[in-house]
This record gives sequence, structure tokens and C-alpha cells, in this order.
Amino acid sequence: MTSTASENSRNRADALPKSWNPGDVESDLYEGWVAAGYFAADAKSAKPPYSIVLPPPNVTGNLHMGHAFDHTIMDLLTRRKRMQGYEVLWLPGMDHAGIATQSVVEKQLARDGKAKEDFGRELFVDKVWDWKRESGGAIQGQMRRLGVGVDWARDRFTMDEGLSRAVQTIFKRLFDAGLIYRAERLVNWSPVLKTAISDVEVKYEDVEGELVSLRYGSLEDDEPHIIVATTRVETMLGDTAVAVHPEDARYASLIGTTLYHPITGRQIPVVADDYVDPEFGSGAVKITPAHDPNDFELGLRHNLPMPTIMDKTGKIADTGTEFDGMDRFEARVKIRERLTEEGRIVAEKRPYVHSVGHSERSGEPIEPRLSMQWWVKVESLAKAAGDAVRHGDTVIHPASQEPRWFDWVDDMHDWCISRQLWWGHRIPIWYGPEGEVVCVGPDEQAPEGYVQDPDVLDTWFSSGLWPFSTMGWPDATPELEKFYPTSVLVTGYDILFFWVARMMMFGTFVSDDPAITAGKPAGAVQVPFRDVFLHGLIRDEFGRKYSKSKGIGVDPLLWIDEYGSDATRFTLARGAQPGSDLSVGPPHVTASRSFVTKLFNATKFALMNGAAPGEITDRVALTDADRWILDRLEQVRAEVDSAFDRYEIGKACEALYHFAWDELCDWYLELAKVQFAESDERAAHTRTVLGAVLDSVLRLLHPVIPFVTESLWQALTGGTEGESIVVASWPRSSGVAADETAARRIADAQRLITEIRRFRSDQGLTDKQKVAAALVGIDTADLTGLSVQIANLARLTEPADDFSATASVQVRLSGATVTVELDTSGTVDLDAERRRLEKDLGVAQKDLTSTTAKLANEAFLAKAPDEVVAKIRTRREVAESEVARISARLEEIARLAVKK
Repeated sequence: MTSTASENSRNRADALPKSWNPGDVESDLYEGWVAAGYFAADAKSAKPPYSIVLPPPNVTGNLHMGHAFDHTIMDLLTRRKRMQGYEVLWLPGMDHAGIATQSVVEKQLARDGKAKEDFGRELFVDKVWDWKRESGGAIQGQMRRLGVGVDWARDRFTMDEGLSRAVQTIFKRLFDAGLIYRAERLVNWSPVLKTAISDVEVKYEDVEGELVSLRYGSLEDDEPHIIVATTRVETMLGDTAVAVHPEDARYASLIGTTLYHPITGRQIPVVADDYVDPEFGSGAVKITPAHDPNDFELGLRHNLPMPTIMDKTGKIADTGTEFDGMDRFEARVKIRERLTEEGRIVAEKRPYVHSVGHSERSGEPIEPRLSMQWWVKVESLAKAAGDAVRHGDTVIHPASQEPRWFDWVDDMHDWCISRQLWWGHRIPIWYGPEGEVVCVGPDEQAPEGYVQDPDVLDTWFSSGLWPFSTMGWPDATPELEKFYPTSVLVTGYDILFFWVARMMMFGTFVSDDPAITAGKPAGAVQVPFRDVFLHGLIRDEFGRKYSKSKGIGVDPLLWIDEYGSDATRFTLARGAQPGSDLSVGPPHVTASRSFVTKLFNATKFALMNGAAPGEITDRVALTDADRWILDRLEQVRAEVDSAFDRYEIGKACEALYHFAWDELCDWYLELAKVQFAESDERAAHTRTVLGAVLDSVLRLLHPVIPFVTESLWQALTGGTEGESIVVASWPRSSGVAADETAARRIADAQRLITEIRRFRSDQGLTDKQKVAAALVGIDTADLTGLSVQIANLARLTEPADDFSATASVQVRLSGATVTVELDTSGTVDLDAERRRLEKDLGVAQKDLTSTTAKLANEAFLAKAPDEVVAKIRTRREVAESEVARISARLEEIARLAVKK
């Protein structure tokens, strides 16, 4: 490296700030990347495609830690592929979030004493669109703060005109194929929202209730009666049977008879069904088909009446009793009081803790309710989704999640797709004056005088089309031809069944559509994504699941403000492993900030010493340290590539962290300091090697910590390697065989230096205190070429002619034992040295005892492989040697202590 190049490096070091302050640079860097078009995808590019569609966050939301986790993983995957030469599409967008968004706007209206009915459907929907335009962009700003490299020009919204057209198209195709139908079935009903909700919107919580045992039939013990227990007394108003097990002898005589219903006065049958557990409670259960999923199925089997006893708001209705008009919880109390007065309550258990489903959006207990809804017949769709994974067309990472996938899709129930809302995709079904039913496609008109169905579609219906509707389907587009199927779906394992399954069902349903197959090889299976990377849930540092309602967790923007985007991203990425939950908190992000700072300081130091990347043509001229760090870089690069390819993000980050901190900064930079002070040629080689290693490390780290790596890489390369690290090439194999000799020498030097440092620490010597020492056996250990580095890093000086050792440290290395004789007159703490050696002796004696016992075990020797036995024999030999060496040193200390 020329003196001019070194001077340029020093100038660029001066241009860097004194310390890394992310808030000063992150925004400008990001907007510069966007303006330069680095994240824009070209559907006409000849590069190989790589595509991800962003799981669309709800338009009502803010960037929570789960989003930040998802986005960080997707960003590092796409940044790496871009650097590897792929044409990358990362397509962003948001979900209209039917229930959540309508609820937000309704609450705003309620503050003014208004309801949606005061405006009518059309005006209310206009108000929701107004709210979306004003507030819906907040999450985009938060995504920019995190540094996500999405193609903003392709931003999509599930209620966009194009996506709405896709929804209408697939609804009609499914309807025409007989896969969409209308039926009265049991649904999760929210009395507050007054709509059916999906399973994913039901959260189960343990609550304290009461278990009431009540008597059906006669009050006389010698007359027919059955005792049943329930936690929901109010539902007895809808009871149409009492069920027992067919082989339960206690009730054999009652099967087929009827019992008196205590409130309605009706006679209800006693039916026999295998569903009943005769060992639980009284062995009999009350059956309310319209308000319990299991009872509904039993009611179908026995052709029972299914009266609905609650209206849409959860009030008792149409029972003909004095309880009509009461809220369901008020009725629970009143009915129990009446039954108590009549002597029907046999026993009560309070409190009785049981699991109750609650609406995630409104918080109240959901009510299983019989309701007329639209459904998707899923059997054939679910089978195709399962087969796509079985046949390897879509691969789930980790593979351990596959059984859960098959359990779900192989036993999926028909999907309720209608919602009683105004905000969302209106169901494209129209009813004629004579009861005619017409499904209207996107390019069709309903007959005059027909009325459209008032319900809207489940949000998951439109988001199930996301991978291909966002690329222009049902039209054939360059984007579908280039980027579909997408490369990978990144999401949490907790929505494997709800969203992933929907996308797989719809994707396989349209797999033979000409718009999908255009430009694809004949016979190739078209699925929405080739890989599914299922990461775990994010938890706080105590292992608790993040929950805004419970005050657990943190807004990622607070971390970004305090620690920077890079530290936040590295914290999340470092813990990302397929299928594994991630616990993070302030200690983790603080450590990540320290890592970013360490990288910044190391690079600035290297620049100040003239480091700059250059071509390394003569490895022979390099030192052992130079060859070792280059070889270690190559090994880590291969490890990182392998981990990224397996979606083991955390392993890749861990490898980069320890290489950059432990090996590059803590060892090579210290060794380089010595080499900088040697000959001009040696210093020049060191500057080139250090520059080349930093260049690769910054590129390898860029997908995870893009901001600091961009700043440092620009300073390191001076723009000569390209305009931005975003579009720089990904490091590739050097093709050079590793120098095993250099690796051994450096490993020995590290061990020797570490042991000397430990000795110094035990003696209370400061880093500034140098100690005269002779390294006996360094020639035999083949470390002569590193003696200067060892002395510098261990803070040793050359011994004088009259040198007299007062202490020594023996270190067993790979090829020999080196004895470090030190003149520590007046500095050695003999008691501290004795305690250190006694500790080491204990470890050696323990290992000696363990290995001796194993080698004396004939059964072990008969079964253990020869190489294992050989290793144990070597360990015993080392332990014997260590015991002898340390014991001798302890005797020496004892003599010195007597003299002293």
C-alpha cells in the first residue's frame, strides 16, 4: 500500500465522527437509499429473482416488537440476496383489518355521541377511508426508522381497487365450483362487535366462575331425574336434551324418555352418545345445540331442535320467559336464584377456574351462537395445501413444525368467511325479488332490482390472496411472471394455521391459472411460496410473552431512539432461530449497542493507521497473524452463508459477533499494532490485510446492521468499490486452502498470552506494569516468529544479563511446554499465586480421577470407539503432567514463602 493510500485512509478516518451516534445519520442514509432506487425491483431484469411479500400489518396498528422482529429478518434476507446478485422484490402493504378499523372509527364517533347508523353505510365507509388516509401511514414511518428495504412504489392495501378485484374474482370461482355456500352454523359471536369473529381473534383466558349442579326432571328422589353441572346456567334456556353415555348403567332406563325442563316446562329427551364421559361429574350433560360447539355436533347427530336464545347483543331473547331482555350475565344470576328457590340447585362450586374465550378486539367473553353465515368448503383446498408440503413444493422451516401443519390441514373445518360489518370487502352475492341468488364477478353487473348481501368478508379472505393479488392477479403481469411463486414467507409459528393455511389453499386453487403459469416451465407446481420460515414468539427478558394490554414489552421505537436501529435489529436477529421463541430486554440491546460501538471504533482505528482494502497476491510475505485472520474470515464466511441458507439467523449473527469482537478486534488488531511498528513492507501488508478483512466483515454484517456498516464501508473504501454497500457484492470463497501451521501457532500464542495475563491478574499487576521475563522453550514450540507479539500483548520486557526469575508459569501448548520465567521481585503476591495454583490443581486432579476411572472400566472400554478411548488416554496423560507441574510449583512457592 502506498503512502498516499494510507494518507487517504487517515483522512477518511478524520471525516468520521468521534463516536457513533445513530440518530445523526440513520434517517439521511435511509432516505438516500430509497432515493437512489436500491430497493426498487425490476420485473424485466435478467438477474435471478428473489421475492418476499410483507405480511401486511393492520392499518390501525403501530410497529410493535413482533413487527420489528419480522421486518428485521425479512430485511436481512433481502439485503443479502441483493448483494448476491439477485433481482429482489420485497413488496410492502397493509391490511384493512375489518373489525379493528371499524372499531376505531366507531369509538371516535361515540365520543361525539354518534353511531355508524346515524350516517348510513356509504357515509360511514367514507369516514373510514378518511381515517385511513390520515392515520394509516404511521406504520410506514416506523418501518423507515427500522431501515427496511421494501419497494415503496409497490405498496399495497387490501382494499385497493386491484386487490378488491382479485377478491371478487376468487370468490366467484370458488362459488361457481361449489366451494362457497350459505348455512346456519355455530360461530364465535362477539356481542359487543355484533359480528362473527374468527378463531384467531379469540383469546382464551382462565377466569373465576362457578360450577352449578342442577336437577332436571322430578324433584322427588324416587322419580326420574338427572343431575348435570354447568358453568353457564343461562344457556339452559336453550337446552333441548340431556345426554348420557350409551353404556352407562345408571341411566340405561332413562335413555329414550323425557325429563321436565325446570324453567321452560318443556319435556326434553334423554339421548345416548359416545361424546359423554361417564367418569366425569355425574356422567350426564345438558345439550344446548345453538350455543356450544360440541352440543351443536351432538344436536346434528340426534336431529335435535336448535333454538337461539340470545340476540346479537348477548341479551336473552325469544324464550318466552321472564328472563327475555336481560343481559346474559344478569340472566345467569337470576336463573340461578330461581333454581335455588325451587330446590333445583344440588351443589355450587365457587370460585371455579375455567378457560373462557374472549374477543381479542373488544375484550368480552365470546358467545358460541347459531347464525346464518357464508362458508368455504375446505376439504379439497386443505388437501392441496397439505400435499404441497408433503411433495416438497413448499418447505417448512423448521421441519419440526410439519406435523402441526398436517394436523391442522388434514382435519380442517369449513371456514366461516362472512362478517356483520360495514368496513371490508362486500360479499358479491345479490338476491332477487323472488329469492334468486346471483354471484357477481368483477366485470359483471347485478340484475336490476337485486339487493347485495349486507355482510363483508373475513379479513383473512383477502389477505389469503396476498402473495399473488399484490402482483396484479387475476391479470397476467410481468411481476407474476418474474417473482411468483415468492421465495419465502417469514412469519411466526402462531399463525401457521390461520394465515399461512389460507394462502396455501388459495394459492394451490389458482395454481393452473394462465396468469400464474405464464412464463413458467411446463409442469412446474405453482405455490404461493417455496419456503416458509416460522420463527418463534418474542418475549421479554423474563420469558413473558409481549402483551400491550398487560404492559409487558416495549415499543421498538423507544429502543431505536435510545440505542439506534442497528442495535435493535442485531438484538432481534441474534435470537432468531426457526421455531424458537426469543427473549430480549434492555441488557440484550445494550450489549448490541456495545458491539456496534466496538465495530465503529475498530474500523476508525484501522483507518487512522492507514488500513484500506486491496488485493492480496502474495500470502508468503504475510505473517502468521495475517494468514490466520484471513483463514478465519473464510471459515466464518462459509459458516454464515450456511446458517443464512438454513434460516438459522441467530447462528449467523453469533458467528459474526464472536469473529468481529473476539478474533478481529481483541486479537488481530492487537497483533497488528505490533506489525504496524515493524518494517514498511510488513506494515503495508498488515494495512492491506486489515482493510480486506474489515471490508468483508462490514459486507457480511450489512444485512443485519445496515446503517453503521454503510458509514464505515464508505469511509474504508472511499467510494472506490461502489456507491453503496447496499449494492456491493456479497463476499465469496477465496478458494485458498487454510494455513494450518499459522492457525496452530496463533492458537498457541493466544493460549500462552492468556495464561500470562491470568497470572498477572492474579498478582494484581496493572496493564502498565511491564515484567522482565524469559520464554523458555519458545523455539521448541515453534513460536519464535511471534515472540515480539507475545511480549507486547503480555506486557513483558527482555531480561537483563543478571536476570533472576522469582516466579514462573508453565503453559502446555500443542507441540511443547513453554515456561515463562518472570522477575516479579516485590510484585508477586505469593498467597494469590498459591490460591491460583491450588485451583488449577483441583481441576487437574478431578480430570485425572475421571479419566483413570473410565480407563479402568472394562465395560466402557469394550463398547467405546477406539478414537474415544485414545482421547481419554491423552487427557489422562495431560492431567498427570499438570498435577506434577502444579505440585512442583506449589512446593517452590512454599520455599519462597519461608525465605520471605
